[in-house]
Amino acid sequence: MVKSTYIVRITDGLPLSASVDDTEDETKLSHQKQQCKLISRKLTPNSEDRASIESGESTIHYLILNNVAYMCICDKSYPRKLSFSYLEEISREFDNSFGQEIHKPGLRPYAFVQFDNFMQKSKKVYQDTRATQNLDKLNSELQDVTRVMTKNIEDLLYRGDSLDKMADMSSSLRMESKKYKRAAQKINFDALIKQYVPIIGVSLIFLFLIWWMFF
Repeated sequence: MVKSTYIVRITDGLPLSASVDDTEDETKLSHQKQQCKLISRKLTPNSEDRASIESGESTIHYLILNNVAYMCICDKSYPRKLSFSYLEEISREFDNSFGQEIHKPGLRPYAFVQFDNFMQKSKKVYQDTRATQNLDKLNSELQDVTRVMTKNIEDLLYRGDSLDKMADMSSSLRMESKKYKRAAQKINFDALIKQYVPIIGVSLIFLFLIWWMFF
């Protein structure tokens, strides 16, 4: 399930809003929330626009829109498609509601704390068992997230890996995927030619013989 949400401006790391969690979750997620803040400091406009970062029994997902990072902490078993569907929903609403104010200079931290009301309502929808089941049935209609990079928190925070490097890796993977797809299409086309050319040739010869016999 979605446990907590954090919204930050990546140009300067200013926190814009965050979900107000109950005391129990606040205690349990204190380590992951600190990691969210550390990750946000590594984000730049050149970073991969969406990624999943594994942290123990949890996964931190983030989505970047208009230089704002939307991050959520979820159970590791929670479907990634639903996590990003949730982030897309809150990012659209946040941008529509505060898009003109987000990048104003002199903005105080957590200036849009009132957005927690929308995040709590959205979180309940995505945590309700029946709603989750219904959303899961719509996987084919959700945006494909197979290209999302997955990183381990230790690699990212303690070994100094760069999120910008992840973006380069993701771009390379997409390019290789396109090359593979074109190669596969060519192989399939060549196979079709090899399969049907003899049949077409025999058919043409047969038609020519019929034409020669009767005309």
